[in-house]
Amino acid sequence: MVVSVLEEMRIRSLGVIDDAVVELSPGFTAVTGETGAGKTMVVTSLGLLLGGRADPALVRIGARSAVVEGRIAVPGDAAAAVRAEEAGAELDDGALLVSRTVSAEGRSRAHLGGRSVPVGVLAELADELVAVHGQTDQQGLLKQARQRQALDRYAGDAVAVPLAKYGEAYRRLRTVSAELEEITTRARERAQEADLLRYGLDEIAAVEPRAGEDVELAEEAERLGHAEALASAATAAHGALAGNPEDPEGVDAATLVAGAQRALDAVRSHDPALAALADRISEVGILLRDVAGELAGYADDLDADPLRLAAVEERRAALTGLTRKYGEDVAAVLAWAEESAARLTELDGDDERIGELTAEHDALRTGLSGLAQALTDARTEAAERFAAAVTAELASLAMPHARVSFAIRQSEDPEGVEVGGRPVAYGPSGADEVELLLAPHPGAPARPIAKGASGGELSRVMLAVEVVFAGTDPVPTYLFDEVDAGVGGRAAVEIGRRLARLAKSAQVVVVTHLPQVAAFADRQLLVEKTDDGSVTRSGVKVLEGEDRIRELSRMLAGQEDSETARAHAEELLETARADA
Repeated sequence: MVVSVLEEMRIRSLGVIDDAVVELSPGFTAVTGETGAGKTMVVTSLGLLLGGRADPALVRIGARSAVVEGRIAVPGDAAAAVRAEEAGAELDDGALLVSRTVSAEGRSRAHLGGRSVPVGVLAELADELVAVHGQTDQQGLLKQARQRQALDRYAGDAVAVPLAKYGEAYRRLRTVSAELEEITTRARERAQEADLLRYGLDEIAAVEPRAGEDVELAEEAERLGHAEALASAATAAHGALAGNPEDPEGVDAATLVAGAQRALDAVRSHDPALAALADRISEVGILLRDVAGELAGYADDLDADPLRLAAVEERRAALTGLTRKYGEDVAAVLAWAEESAARLTELDGDDERIGELTAEHDALRTGLSGLAQALTDARTEAAERFAAAVTAELASLAMPHARVSFAIRQSEDPEGVEVGGRPVAYGPSGADEVELLLAPHPGAPARPIAKGASGGELSRVMLAVEVVFAGTDPVPTYLFDEVDAGVGGRAAVEIGRRLARLAKSAQVVVVTHLPQVAAFADRQLLVEKTDDGSVTRSGVKVLEGEDRIRELSRMLAGQEDSETARAHAEELLETARADA
């Protein structure tokens, strides 16, 4: 059952297309038209919607930007819908609205469900929604890394589970190896660093600074340096407040306040307001006596000892020596000491750490060898099934004698991990080099598909691979651009038949120039230019009845009104209907 369907695309100012709407439906849709009419813009447009590279050369000459908008029906519980909602998008009546704008200057913007999103979000949705296949994708299949990925995808959990464990162990081994190399290769530098830290810590320990001590000593030094002036000022202030014994006739603040207090106490019973003032004067008197007492004590306790001042300055000099080297104040010096002590412990423990890392390194390599072997075994088993399934599909695509196989091998490396009883090179995906081989006919040696397959054979191999995937790891929508390149005759009919069968479980859109393929489509769209060389809204239309026969006739013979071509077109349609 199709879980997601690409319903519609609107394309504006893209290539030869001025403004056109492509209406799609479930099942098999064929897109046809004259060469250069803009059929491949359908593929290009969908590529843009799904995060493909934005090429400003695609913008129609004279236009400021190209815009592609798409509507994709997506169930609310589908992975694509969940990811879209995480990006802030909203479904519109069960459909996801996607748009991409490419300016003539090369700037690109993407919107998903009414929200502006990074283009990368569209690329993430692509894996869940659509498999796009064009000539560039076929070239991608020629790369060994892509072939290994295809095999791993087919194998499913049998490879995915050990590969996840292998990846985790591989990353940890890289980390341990880097740390081990750093410790061993920088042993001399680390020893020098340890000596410097040890010297600094010893210097600080000899002084034994105390937090806040520099502030306290600065205050004490200031006080001792001005002891005589401070004592004189305190004595004078005390005399002004409490009187001077050497001048019994002098007037002081305490005597004056006491006199004011007595004057008010004599009449306070006659007016509450005056009584309140008398109470406040009483408070002033108490405060004056307290301050006078403290001034007397301050003057008596003040120490003008020059020896103490010298000791304070000496201590401050020792602390200043530390702050010049290790921090702006004593607090910073103590923080440096704490951090340096931790670092010194780490450096002094290098020998022990080297032993721990070496043991972990060896254990990881041993474990990695076992996981790499498990990956090789799982890939080998899956490769046999995958190759047999693709070979069977090729038989249905007019390649009955072709045989597909996988070469799974490893490269020897004395520094590698052990697989199959010998040390081999390894990487983030295991130790296996995976290559897809094709023997196109009996007696022919199995060769890499890059060398052993023609353009038409490669198209069929790719279609066979996708059909096999559809049975194990289906994608809701498949879009093929010229998957029938270099193919004709019976092979073209078989490609059409296989695409029609694939469309029973997924949405299939095919851009094709072969009538044998188009005849098997449930729906055929014609892309045609207007007189000025552009494709407008009326330039993309659904073909039915007589119109479809005329288009198939044109594709067959280049003549829409040829009776022979019409008969052949009708025969193709009948064959397709019978096969359905």
